[in-house]
Amino acid sequence: MARLFTALVRGPSMVPTLRDGDAVLVLRTGRVRAGQVVVVRLRGVPELSVKRVVRPVGGGWWVEGDNPYGSTDSREMGPAEVVGRVLLRWWPRLSRVPDRP
Repeated sequence: MARLFTALVRGPSMVPTLRDGDAVLVLRTGRVRAGQVVVVRLRGVPELSVKRVVRPVGGGWWVEGDNPYGSTDSREMGPAEVVGRVLLRWWPRLSRVPDRP
């Protein structure tokens, strides 16, 4: 299985960090820390989601979108399974995706 993959951001949940239609490069790993932007599986949501890690919790990670008014995340769905860590945005412009402390 490839260690790197791409993901497309859908919806407003990560505004202002990422926007709908941004493409990101992801490293497939479960090793993450609070503040990093990750790709996750949320229980009951068929597609993968891009969120920010808040903290580890029993059975996974608590993740939230940067936009609290437009995000389906752990506040509604509970802990998530981390699939990978976002390394950078590669489209529409190459840029770093900042961590939060």
